Amino acid sequence: MNLKVLRTFSGASRKRKRVGRGPSSGHGKTSTRGHKGQKARGRGKVYSWFEGGQMPLTRRIPKRGFRPFRKKEFEIVNVGDLNVLEANSSVDPEFLREKGLIKKNNKVKILGKGLLEKPLYVKAHSFSKKAEEKIREAGGKVEVINVR
Repeated sequence: MNLKVLRTFSGASRKRKRVGRGPSSGHGKTSTRGHKGQKARGRGKVYSWFEGGQMPLTRRIPKRGFRPFRKKEFEIVNVGDLNVLEANSSVDPEFLREKGLIKKNNKVKILGKGLLEKPLYVKAHSFSKKAEEKIREAGGKVEVINVR
């Protein structure tokens, strides 16, 4: 292949429309902008979110509360839910996901609702005090996973 052979396909490079060059050009007078109005003047910039002077949607909607930027999202598992597992088994977030006790990939927090009847070795990102007590009373162990 030579540089002599290379060429653009017809239609691949189109001449730009030259507007405002008199009536005989077909794009004279208003230069394809129509008559009057905001888009006909100056830069004619109208943003997609502009609502024609009406109070914008983002300002019409009531704003309440505060959404913390660094909020820690936890998947919550109660101590009573762990009774379906076998005794003396090691419980970690991956194991809980396999068993269907948690769904997302968030951090796991164990709460103290319910009774634990089996000794378990539980690894989670966070525990409530009651949950720790109940797991230890049942003869199990608690380990906190530190993941940033």
